Amino acid sequence: MAGMGRKRIFVQVASSLLSNLHLSGLFERTIYKGGVKNVCLPALNCHSCPLASAACPVGAFQSVANSHSFKLSFFVTGLLSLFGLLLGRFVCGWLCPFGLVQGLLHKIPLPKLVVNRTADRLLRFLKYAVLAVFVIIIPVFVADEFGLGYPAFCKYICPAGTLEAGIPLLLMNKALRATVGFLFRWKLFILLVTILLSLFIYRPFCKYICPLGAFYSFFN
Repeated sequence: MAGMGRKRIFVQVASSLLSNLHLSGLFERTIYKGGVKNVCLPALNCHSCPLASAACPVGAFQSVANSHSFKLSFFVTGLLSLFGLLLGRFVCGWLCPFGLVQGLLHKIPLPKLVVNRTADRLLRFLKYAVLAVFVIIIPVFVADEFGLGYPAFCKYICPAGTLEAGIPLLLMNKALRATVGFLFRWKLFILLVTILLSLFIYRPFCKYICPLGAFYSFFN
């Protein structure tokens, strides 16, 4: 089991590095906007991370949910379905950078909490509600200022985006710091709660909130 754990961490680290190859983003303080950004990664990795070399699947799906271009919608949905058919929850357990962060936090030697089986079963339904409401329904019926599906999950919930994009971009851009308001503080709160829970509960965001995990579970 220990050997399997080490293999998993190695694969997760490799996946995280391959998902974030835009090293010049750290020095240029810019987000990569090249052609590869038109392709979704299989795992949750924020599109706006300065290092991100491809698109986040959840962000991409929200963007095209309101699109009048059915080809684009079918492309994103089809690509995610292909990932689901070929890889299923392997993506969550072995490829997700934010899953790696939670897993490493859980390895810190602190007393661990065991969630009651009934509560655990009920809490696991939350991610399906998040998928339905924040990733599908709101983006389908509400457009942002650019005419794309409103990115409700990214804007109001996603702690991975706060860690991978929000905090780095604020640290790199002084002008952005002046725009920080309630929304960023709210998302920072969600991230801090996720970090705290990860110390005691194994990968709580993955288990209870992540809409991508909910989507891939249909392919198990």
